[in-house]
Amino acid sequence: MKILANDGVSQSGIEALENAGFEVLTTTVAQEQLENYINENSIDVLLVRSATKVRKNIIDNCPSLKIIGRGGVGMDNIDVDYARSKGLHVINTPAASSHSVAELVFGHFYGLARFLHNSNRDMPLEGDANFKGLKKAYAKGTELKGKTLGVIGFGRIGQATAKVAIGAGMNIVAYDPFIETSNLELEFFDGQKLNFKIDTISKEDVLKQADFLTLHVPAQKDYIIDEKEFSQMKDGVIMANAARGGVINEVALVKAIESGKVARAALDVFENEPKPEIQLLMNSALSLTPHTGAATNEAQDRIGTELANQIINILK
Repeated sequence: MKILANDGVSQSGIEALENAGFEVLTTTVAQEQLENYINENSIDVLLVRSATKVRKNIIDNCPSLKIIGRGGVGMDNIDVDYARSKGLHVINTPAASSHSVAELVFGHFYGLARFLHNSNRDMPLEGDANFKGLKKAYAKGTELKGKTLGVIGFGRIGQATAKVAIGAGMNIVAYDPFIETSNLELEFFDGQKLNFKIDTISKEDVLKQADFLTLHVPAQKDYIIDEKEFSQMKDGVIMANAARGGVINEVALVKAIESGKVARAALDVFENEPKPEIQLLMNSALSLTPHTGAATNEAQDRIGTELANQIINILK
C-alpha cells in the first residue's frame, strides 16, 4: 500500500510505516496536480498538514483513497464530514503539537513584554550609534509573573498554554463555550505533580481581566475578536493568535494598537496566507512568525508516530 505525505512527515513516522510494509512517498505535489497523482500512483493514504486542501473533488475522484490524515489539530482544510460519508477514514493528531504551540505563544509573550522583537531589529542598525537611546526606548518592559492570562478556547492547546502560564506564575482566566471545568496536571523535573482546577467564565469577563490574552479556537465563520471585543479589553493588553487566521479582525487589531488599547501583539497565523497584509508585516508593535506553531522537531516526531500508529491500526 502507498502513502503520500504531501506536506512532509517525520523520519520516525516514515520508519514506522515502512517497517509495517507501507511505501511512503514524500513528493510535494501541487494542489492542481494532486488528483491525477493520487490516481496514477494508486495512493491509499493521503497525509497533509495545513498547506494541502482535500476537498470533494479529490474525495469523489480518487477511488483508491482509504485514509486522509492531518498532521496536527485543525482539519478545516479537509472536507471531513463528506469524506467520512463516503467511507473514508479521516484522522488527525490533536495532542501532538499542543505544547509546541504553547511554547511559541510564550516565546512571543516574553519577547513582546521586553520589546525583544524591536530590539533585535534595531540593535544591528543603531546599537553602536544610539545605544543609550535604544536603552531608554526599551526600558519599560513588563514581567509576566503575577499577571493574568486570558485564554479564549480551552481545549488541548489552550490548556497546554495555561500550564506554561502557571509555571510562569500567572493567574488563569479562561472561556470556552463547551467546557465548564478543567483539571490541569503539571509534572515537574523531580517527579512531583500538582493539579489545578480551572473553571471557565464568560468571554466578556476574560477580556476584562486579561493582561495577556491568547486565542486557541478552530476556524470560524465570524471573528472571535472584533471591535466590540477590543473595546472590552484592558488598556495596554498584550495578545497572541497562534490558532487560525480569520479569528481576529486584523483591521480592528491595527486600530486597537494605534489607540493604545492593545500595547503589542503576536501573530503566527493570518487572514491572508501565504501573503499577509503589508500593514501587519511593517507594524512595529507586532511580533510575527510564519505559521510555525507546531514546527518543532519533537512535535513532528510525535505527529509522525501518531499518524503511523493510527494508519497501521486501521489497515493492518
